[in-house]
Amino acid sequence: MSPTGLAAADERIARVGLARRLLIRPELGAVVGAVLVFAFFAAQSPVFRSPAGVANWLDPAATLGIMAVAVALLMIGGEFDLSAGVLTGTSGLILVTLATRFGLNVWLAMLAGLAVALAVGFANGLIVTRTRLPSFIVTLGTFLMLQGVNLGVTKAITGTVQVGGLRRADGYDGASALLAGTVDLGGTSFRVAILWWLLATAVATWVLMRSRAGNWIFAVGGDERAARAVGVPAARTKIALFMTTAFAAWLVGSILALRYTSVQANIGIGQEFIYIIAAVIGGCLLTGGYGSAVGAAIGAVIFGMADKGIVFLGWDADWFKFFLGAMLLLATLANRLVRRYAEEVRH
Repeated sequence: MSPTGLAAADERIARVGLARRLLIRPELGAVVGAVLVFAFFAAQSPVFRSPAGVANWLDPAATLGIMAVAVALLMIGGEFDLSAGVLTGTSGLILVTLATRFGLNVWLAMLAGLAVALAVGFANGLIVTRTRLPSFIVTLGTFLMLQGVNLGVTKAITGTVQVGGLRRADGYDGASALLAGTVDLGGTSFRVAILWWLLATAVATWVLMRSRAGNWIFAVGGDERAARAVGVPAARTKIALFMTTAFAAWLVGSILALRYTSVQANIGIGQEFIYIIAAVIGGCLLTGGYGSAVGAAIGAVIFGMADKGIVFLGWDADWFKFFLGAMLLLATLANRLVRRYAEEVRH
């Protein structure tokens, strides 16, 4: 099939009625879930629905959402990155260690962390595309190596598993205001990270829906062999996606390091599954070729609401894990049904 033919069959531009367009949107399940979760907690907790409460649950949703959006792009492209969580810790550790132990300006330390993160993302993508090994295996190896490096290097430099003191470093005030500060809206303080999250979602959505790169991402995730046959640069696309995930990990790691001014060597471990779950709740298929950046962002909102809502209601925090598992199963079933209906509409 020619590129023109592929474009004509592209589900994003197929001419169907408004109702059907809404029903086949990958983020539909996430929107419904977000409304139900908000209604449940808001009905039982006045604090939850207050401006201060909204700011409270949007805070964890923002940092999770930045990662979930990047992971969603990668999953649409047909790959996974199990090193994304620990890489946030690596980025934060590089920032705090270089700024406090070696006297670098915070901005230079952040650039060094960015360089390392992008190198890790490039290496992941290169190994996956060159060896054809499953990205699950490749990034699991990266995860274990980074975990060892984070712990080993931190202990060697500090004698403990934590490095701190960033607040006294040169350049901290400016970097903190940009990435970890707050903005006042109507007398309520909201984290600046929320703005970075919205920006990441907007950019990712534009790339997926309005750019040639978006065509390539959907194509390599749907059928890589067919995509290569019509000239899609599959290897470059996948490497770029891994580097995008690494960039998001650097951004989140920097935000958290600047906010707390210290970093634990084990930070981020286990978060990679949360990112994947948020993307799946947002409509991404585990098989690739289908999904939405907006849906992943909404999935992060659901997590933020559940995380803080359980606290507001005074429940045991362990129930949050039950919620995660239930949402994952329900979202996977819903995504399967929506995808099947979308295929019926196109044909």
